[in-house]
Amino acid sequence: MHAEIITTGTELLLGEIVDTNSAYIARCLRGIGLDLFYLHTVGDNEGRMADMLDQALDRCDVIITTGGLGPTVDDVARPAVARATKRDLVLMPELLTDIEAFFARTGRKMTENNRRQAYIPASAIPIHNPVGTAPAFIVEDARAIVISLPGVPREMEYLMQNEVLPYLRRRLDLSQIIKTRVLRTCSIGESTVDHLIGDLEKMSNPTVGLSAHPGQTDVRITAKSDSEAEVDRLIGEVEAQIRERLGDVIFGVDRETLEGVVAGLLRDRGRSVAVVESNTEGLIVRRLKQALEAAGVPDRLVLARVVAPSRAPIDGQAVVEEARQLLRSSGAQMALVVAGTGEANQGVWGTDPGQTHISLVTAEEEELRPFRYGGRDPHTQAWITFRALDLLRRALLGLGLDVT
Repeated sequence: MHAEIITTGTELLLGEIVDTNSAYIARCLRGIGLDLFYLHTVGDNEGRMADMLDQALDRCDVIITTGGLGPTVDDVARPAVARATKRDLVLMPELLTDIEAFFARTGRKMTENNRRQAYIPASAIPIHNPVGTAPAFIVEDARAIVISLPGVPREMEYLMQNEVLPYLRRRLDLSQIIKTRVLRTCSIGESTVDHLIGDLEKMSNPTVGLSAHPGQTDVRITAKSDSEAEVDRLIGEVEAQIRERLGDVIFGVDRETLEGVVAGLLRDRGRSVAVVESNTEGLIVRRLKQALEAAGVPDRLVLARVVAPSRAPIDGQAVVEEARQLLRSSGAQMALVVAGTGEANQGVWGTDPGQTHISLVTAEEEELRPFRYGGRDPHTQAWITFRALDLLRRALLGLGLDVT
């Protein structure tokens, strides 16, 4: 059994709003053990949506649409589903009564076009919507089940929880559980992670997948079974293998962030850090202070100064010496200096990538990391910030600073 999500709305294709409905529905389906294979977005065009539905009906067991159930001309989900499943649209008097009652409760005038919302494909199962004016419906077609939900997130979420999930469990006799665990790594590239655990990525249950971000590679483990205990066992066995191979480049799990981990270590070890940063323009300190605030820790553990990026080649030893002086003058137990070039034409994707040097100095050790990219573009800043935070993490954990 597998599912597909189709969202409708030209505003999604234009980038005017972000599709959060699909992510919510995907998590719901994962929770009941129904695999999601496809996700598509279609504009407010009846023909194109009907074509997409027709294709989906031939390849999936369950199709969930969201959006297009409003009262206006460009709300095309109802006629598109009817067209794809070769049905007429028929008026459902009980749905019209619901819509009229909703307007009466809210003291608003119902216009004639709201009657459109009471039309659903013939023989469809109506889903009453007590939190809005757009009824939903289920079409049990010979090829697949089509469930059409409103696009307003509050309405969609209510109907998903109270109507759709119970229906799917009952109709498809779903009893399996799907769970996911994400291991977060830093200062190691996606290709290196793949080289180390590539054989595990070929497994079918659990499945292992990678997701790359600037400075961070996530390893996702997903398992499916009839019981939560068995799912946890499957994930645990694979997680142990991954941890053995990747080691201390794993900094956290699931929703943990690198700055959150570092902030927690500063708090737990009672240490403070003085930071001077140039081309990252204060990003390192902002992220650290936000994490400290979220943990309820005073941000006095972080002392900060932002300086202008360099316009000349950077002397690495001078950066180390600046970190030494910062350690002596600040009274902090750790000193971090980030010195990078910052001309407008530089950056990871530019013809002249520039350079950045990061130095971390403590009473016990010193480290200098030179990188052959600089600039102030968001990509470079994210990379440099992750590298700097990882140096702090390693120092606080006593892991040594010699990992590149």
